[in-house]
Amino acid sequence: MQQRVSFITLGVSDLARSRRFYEQGLGWESSRRGSSDGVVFFQMPSGLVFALFPREELAKDAGVKNTPIGFSGMALAYNVHEQHQVAETLQIAEKAGATIIKPAQDTFWGGHAGYFADPDGFLWEIAWNPHFELTPDGRMILPE
Repeated sequence: MQQRVSFITLGVSDLARSRRFYEQGLGWESSRRGSSDGVVFFQMPSGLVFALFPREELAKDAGVKNTPIGFSGMALAYNVHEQHQVAETLQIAEKAGATIIKPAQDTFWGGHAGYFADPDGFLWEIAWNPHFELTPDGRMILPE
């Protein structure tokens, strides 16, 4: 198996609400390719596809019970180029309807970060990491 992630799909409780949050609130552009009333795709510059799909349908597709949302043990991350952009990005998310979980602050690892939860409670870390290279198009490059 090759070391890569092709898709990230969030199972959401209200597809229209989540679509509005990511498109109108965060300013993301969904793809006309494949998106429909039942699923929304966002083509990322890196080639990864980020998708929104009804939670109940995702559970059914995977063959698991649709259990209540709690801490999932994971967070998505959005890295920024400058330290001040952490707070700015959190403000954009909050204005779009996100809940700020942890405000922008210095981290134990020498960066600056904060967290928000989207309308379904999915955690997003907004981080500035001075130890990793972030290319102009947003790709993260680990140090050697």
